[in-house]
Amino acid sequence: MKILLLLPKGVEILEASAFIDVFGWNKLHNPTKTEIITCGFTREIITTYGIPIKVDILIEEVSVKDYDALAVPGGFEEFGFYDEAFDERFLEIIGKFNDDNKYIASICTGALPLGKSGILKGKKATTYHLSEGKRQKQLEGFGATIGNESIITEGNIITSHGPSTALGVAFKLLEMLTSPEEAEKTKELMGF
Repeated sequence: MKILLLLPKGVEILEASAFIDVFGWNKLHNPTKTEIITCGFTREIITTYGIPIKVDILIEEVSVKDYDALAVPGGFEEFGFYDEAFDERFLEIIGKFNDDNKYIASICTGALPLGKSGILKGKKATTYHLSEGKRQKQLEGFGATIGNESIITEGNIITSHGPSTALGVAFKLLEMLTSPEEAEKTKELMGF
């Protein structure tokens, strides 16, 4: 089972690493072999706080049919996150995953490219909730109905309101892709 992890520049490492760790632990210890494939616009992306990460594939190499789910961590405007997260190629991939009814999980401001792609119109969702609700208002402007829960699952889509939800979102996606029992076993092995 393959999960595509879209990493635009300015992505927050904590949020990306939650998917990498949870699905890595699952791959090592459970029957469902889950694999994270990292993807960016360049072979090396500069994340929030200037830390570089090398990705597995470039955005133009993505074939949605090869993946079972999509993961989109959030990031900071100050580090250029929206330059790539709002790029048409990024939004097109999100739309294709949704058209195929595949699972899509976002953390924090990772919900904003989902909203800009149009897949959250009329759906309950959330995003970063502090800073006087600026990002939630932005998501609402894309047609989403804002919910107060820290993690919201609406059909095939998961959104959340901040970095503190990163592991919760990753475990929820794992549960949706495998089973509650397999997700629980992974949690236990990780000490939760």
